[in-house]
This record gives sequence, C-alpha cells and structure tokens, in this order.
Amino acid sequence: MKGIVSYDAMETIRNTNEWLGATARAIGSSPAFALIPHPMFKLMAAWGRVTERSFSRMVIKPDWNIPPIVSEDGQDHIVYVEHELTRPFGDLVHFRVARREPMPRKVLLVAPMSGHYATLLRTTVTSLLPDCEVYVTDWHNARHIPVSAGSFDIEDYTQYLVDFIRHLGPDTNVIAVCQPAPLALAATAILAAEEPAAQPRSLILIGGPIDPDAAATEVTDFGNRMTMGELDFLLIQQVGFKYRGAGRMVYPGLAQLASFIAMNADTHANAFVNKIYAEARGEASEGDKHNTFYDEYLAVMDMTAEFYLSTVERIFKGLEIAQNRFTVKGKPVDLTKIRDVAIMTVEGANDDISAPGQCVAALKLCSGVPEARKQEHLEPGAGHYGIFAGKSWRLNIRPLVLDFIDEQLATPTAPARRRRSTTPVDCGRGSSNDADGMIAV
Repeated sequence: MKGIVSYDAMETIRNTNEWLGATARAIGSSPAFALIPHPMFKLMAAWGRVTERSFSRMVIKPDWNIPPIVSEDGQDHIVYVEHELTRPFGDLVHFRVARREPMPRKVLLVAPMSGHYATLLRTTVTSLLPDCEVYVTDWHNARHIPVSAGSFDIEDYTQYLVDFIRHLGPDTNVIAVCQPAPLALAATAILAAEEPAAQPRSLILIGGPIDPDAAATEVTDFGNRMTMGELDFLLIQQVGFKYRGAGRMVYPGLAQLASFIAMNADTHANAFVNKIYAEARGEASEGDKHNTFYDEYLAVMDMTAEFYLSTVERIFKGLEIAQNRFTVKGKPVDLTKIRDVAIMTVEGANDDISAPGQCVAALKLCSGVPEARKQEHLEPGAGHYGIFAGKSWRLNIRPLVLDFIDEQLATPTAPARRRRSTTPVDCGRGSSNDADGMIAV
C-alpha cells in the first residue's frame, strides 16, 4: 500500500496544480476585472493558462499528427498510422502513405522506453517518410497494462525487437535511438545466430549506451552511486487505483519527469517564465515553440519496475552488453555472431546523456562484421536530442544515414569502405541547438 499511496499522492498533486491553473485562468480572465488597469490580472490569467496546460499534458498521450507527404508530382499524400503487430507492452506501428507504392528503403525506428512516448520521434518519422517506408516501436504506458499481462524486462524488450524485425523481413534497416541501442544490437545478434535469413540489412545506433563506462555522464554517475536496493526503495511505486494497471510495480512517469527537469532546472524555469510573460503580453500562440516542445516533453509514461531495474543493473552496472555477456532466457547472446549486417553509429560531441565513446563501442564488439561494413559519425556541437530530432539530424545526420542505407541497398554484399566522419558545420553548443532553441531531452 505504501507504493500506491505515494503514486496517488503524486497524481493528487498534479491534479491540484491543474485545477489551480484553471482557477487562476478563469479569475484573471473574468470580465469583472477588464476595466481595472492592473497587470496582475493579465499575469494571473497567463500563469493559469500555462500551468493548466502543462499539468494536463502529463497524463495525455500525444497524437502523431504526421503532416501529408508531398510527392514529386506535387500531390499531397495523407499518412495513416496503422498497427502492424499488437502486443501487451508495445505495438509495431506502420506509417502508411496513401496512394504511394512502398518505398525500397524500409526503416524500423526503435523508440526508447525511457519515460516519453514514441511520439518523441515524430520529427524523425516526418523527416524519413518522404524517402522511406517507416515503422516504429510504440511502447505502452505501464499504468494501463493489467498485472495479469505479466512482467516486462529488458529480455522481453529484446524478444519484442526480434519478433518485429523477423516480421518485417531481411530488407529492414533498423535505427535504434538512445536507450534501446544495446538491446537492438542484442536482438540482431540473436537473429544472426538463430535465424540468419531474418537479419536486418543494416543497424544504425544513435546515441546509445553500448558501453556506459566508455565516458562518464550524470546518468552513469547516478547509476554507479546508487545501489539497486536504494533505487528500488526510492523510485519504484505501485500504480494507483485510477488506472487499469493498479498494483503493478512501476517507475512512475511523474517521478521521471521530475528528474528530467532537475537536470536543467534553470533553463526550464526561464522557459516557463518567458512563456507566462509572452501570454500576458498577448504574444504567445497555440503552435509556438514552447507549446510544441513541452506538449511532448511533459507527456510522460510509467515504465515497468523490472524493465527499469534490469536496465540499470545489467546494462549500466553489470556492463553485460559492453562485455558481451548478455543473456536472454538463459541463452548467451554472442555479438560476434553478427557478420552480415552493416553497422553505423552516430554520436553527438556535446551529448550529456550518452557521451561520445559509449555508442561507437558497438563497432569493436561486432568483430565479425568486416571493417568495410562499419561506419561511425561524430556530430560536432550536437547534444542528445539534436542527433535524432534536432537541427543536426535534419541538416547533417539524416543524409548520412540515408546514404548508408542506400549503400547496403545497392550492394548488400560489398558496400563502401568503413568511414569515420565528422560534420564541419558548427551547430552551436548544448541543448539550445538540439530543439531549435528549446530544451534537449
């Protein structure tokens, strides 16, 4: 009951703040105060609008809202979000472009299960759709999954990826973003050993913690400082009575959001103060950068406790992927079995979540892959968000990824030589570049 009480207390605080925001908005906007020339009422209404919106977003899953794709003949093609495979803890989603033949480039975007929904990759999907047939892993919010559905840890996650890749076929190009990179690597190794004909054509790993010890960050330091018992006691709670998953042990999305914001507290505070003043001056709009970013950033989801704890214990503390000791259902996963899959790694020079060196470690681990089928890229000036969804992705990284995929499509058995690339474009430092002036995740 202790976990449920804590979980419901957080939801009560969220709900209360949403109500306070709505109340302040209603009072400050009342016609009764319209003739009083005091800025307090405009500020009150502005604070209320920003607060109400912010706290209400925390329990809403964002829509994909993918815009139509414009073809070469100038026609708009509507994008439909279709569920290719449906599973208790996550679905395989296909973005079908109406009245368009399937594209030769087939891409599976592996979304992270790290507190935000797969819609965090909306801009990534949008940027790939004109040139690719795009699929994405759409993970479910653990609070909506009944306890009867069972548990879900990193081994189950890996098996989901194996099933999704097998379903899509060997012409698939897998792009794993951030947290799932080591598990996508493990899933590829499983297919290489057990079902070589189902292996993906290429594997692109973007900002993932393949070897967390390769470069220290606040994330790795936190994982090393805290014992598993402390993490279990301090972070894990039971879903409250309001949701279908009542009683399930989770790492709550609201608790994760608090830690996200704490990492850049001053930047977030300034962003909200500026937004309130813009609202009061009448300069804000529904679709401005603040709303666009925070509508997604504040929408958080619960992770199953076993997934979070096994990730910390086995990927970060135990270094099972980094040392090629990972197992699934008791069977060793040998990364050296990967021989026929081209592998590319992408890192951001200013990434403070998965620092340079952590992701590129995959190339050394995959010793069975010829050097000619490996490629690494370090993006100067880019932070974590920028390498898959920000300016750096759009201008520099996306073209490199598409070129890498095309090399495998054109000559799958003899692609171009291994390359180490850095982009000479200076995109600025830190998180402000990552989201075109907003905050990096």
